[in-house]
Formats: sequence, structure tokens, C-alpha cells
Amino acid sequence: MADVTEKSSKSALLAGFLLFVAFETVAFYGLQYLTSGLGESNQYQEENTIVSNWVKTMVFFVAHLVLVIAAMLVLSNRMPRRYRGQVMGWFYLALVMSFVLIIPLFTTTD
Repeated sequence: MADVTEKSSKSALLAGFLLFVAFETVAFYGLQYLTSGLGESNQYQEENTIVSNWVKTMVFFVAHLVLVIAAMLVLSNRMPRRYRGQVMGWFYLALVMSFVLIIPLFTTTD
């Protein structure tokens, strides 16, 4: 019976979702500040180069990936067993969010 997994309750899923949103918000604004000096603020210049924006994108992706993997490792070790089933779902959603967060990263002004 030890290998039977319990389903998370709705309140546990809601708490996980709220913590996920808080994590992604803090990660986005922190990484936006970290990468604020990289890239071109005006995307529509005649002599605009993709290289500086590519560097900003890759720094954002790698830093976000490091944050997500570190959070997953910490959470998987510190969470009670009955809530650990949520960790991989939120991890995969955070990987997808890496691509989604690129849009507001380049649309906001630095």
C-alpha cells in the first residue's frame, strides 16, 4: 500500500497554483532586471541586429531554467510526500512559461 499515491485536494492544488504564480512573477521581474542591460530597446531600427536580443533571450532562458530546476530540487526534497505529485506538473508548466515570458520581456520598456 505504500506505493499507492494519494490525489491532491482542491485546496492543495489551489495553493500550488498560487505559489506557482508567485514564483513565476518574482522570477520574471528578477530576470527582467538582470537582463535589462542586454538587447535593443527599440526593435524596429534600420540597423537593428538580432545578436544582442539573442543574447538577452538566451540569458533569460538559461537563468529561468536554473531557477526552475533549483526550485524543483528543493521542493521535491522538502515537501511532504502527499504533495510531491504536483511538483513535476508545475515543473513542466514552468518550462512552457519560459517561452511565454519572452513576449512580455521584449514588449515592456526597460
